[in-house]
Amino acid sequence: MTTTNSADFVGHCGLYCNACGIRQEKIKDAANNLQGLITYYGFDKVMPDLVKYEPSLKNYDKFAEVLDGLVNLFGDCPGCMHEGGDPGCKVRACAKQKGYRTCAECKEIKTCENLAPYRQGYKGLVPALKNIRKNGIESYAKEMQQKVDKGFSYLEEPK
Repeated sequence: MTTTNSADFVGHCGLYCNACGIRQEKIKDAANNLQGLITYYGFDKVMPDLVKYEPSLKNYDKFAEVLDGLVNLFGDCPGCMHEGGDPGCKVRACAKQKGYRTCAECKEIKTCENLAPYRQGYKGLVPALKNIRKNGIESYAKEMQQKVDKGFSYLEEPK
């Protein structure tokens, strides 16, 4: 995944979109792989017979719809700065309202309630915002893209 301007993939919160498992299409790939295996082995055709061995398989049609929904919803994220990600993102709304490019411009990064879920899920959030504040968004984006190019993903980050 290459970008012409990697700074475009730094979200308002400071997370780097190209390091996100959704943008890296990990959900899409997993759902498509599972659908492919089910089809390859013909399970989709024998599900009605398998229900007598596993009652939950009576819901297979709904499960297939959910897999399709995951691919549709999380299949091709353009990145937060291009209106991807959570459409109701409180961080994005707050930053836009305050006229900030990122939360690094705000003095409340350690206490902001909007950032709380991100601080809990990604322990490197505050250091990332401090990096942006100190070195600039272009430098941070370049550093993050180099990590992504080497295989980095937030999915592998310790919680």
